Amino acid sequence: MNDLLNQIELVGDWLTSSQQWRGDDGIPHRLLEHLTYSGLSLLFATLIGLSFGLLVGHTGRGAFAVASVANLARAIPTFGLVVLVVTLAGLSTTPVLVALVALAVPPILINTFEGVRGVDPDTRDAARGMGMTGWEVLLKVEVPMALPLILLGLRVAAIQVVATATVAAYPGLGGLGRFIVDGLARNNYELVIGGSAVVVVLALVVQAVFTALRRVIVSPGLQPSATRS
Repeated sequence: MNDLLNQIELVGDWLTSSQQWRGDDGIPHRLLEHLTYSGLSLLFATLIGLSFGLLVGHTGRGAFAVASVANLARAIPTFGLVVLVVTLAGLSTTPVLVALVALAVPPILINTFEGVRGVDPDTRDAARGMGMTGWEVLLKVEVPMALPLILLGLRVAAIQVVATATVAAYPGLGGLGRFIVDGLARNNYELVIGGSAVVVVLALVVQAVFTALRRVIVSPGLQPSATRS
């Protein structure tokens, strides 16, 4: 118990030390690097996942192919993918982005597809009966009703990316994973635990942001189903 309290005290001292909040090795700089990798990865994954999820969900064509590709991507080990792409492409941000995008696409793609396909067929027929075009049905009916599941997919992808972006440190790049990698190399567990704590706090902030976003943009009538998701 005393050892645990000592570790907590050491980590607290590390987090509150002014040295950790300035310079290229400080928390703000590493956090910015981490957010850059995570943000770019999530942006690319959202463009891919949403586009194909909406298209296949709306048309119903290619559902089996989408599920197969998503499941295949989900099975790829992220760290192994980073190492492979580093070997092929050299040391850069590319392997990290490729790996994180591959990790983030499946939950966005599957949830978007399932959300759109789960819209009541009678609602679609009623919209078409009112003279709506296919695009209008998608944008004005299907997307709003699928929004809880779409946001759930984005939230899961964002948390996974933020947590996994620590792999950026392994091929020699930055981010919050730098604290963990350097701490393990030096047997400095204060650094490892401190860096891990910052990653956990960041993941919790992402969770809170998506929870607040759901409450703001999802129709009140769909809030209960969003909560159950």
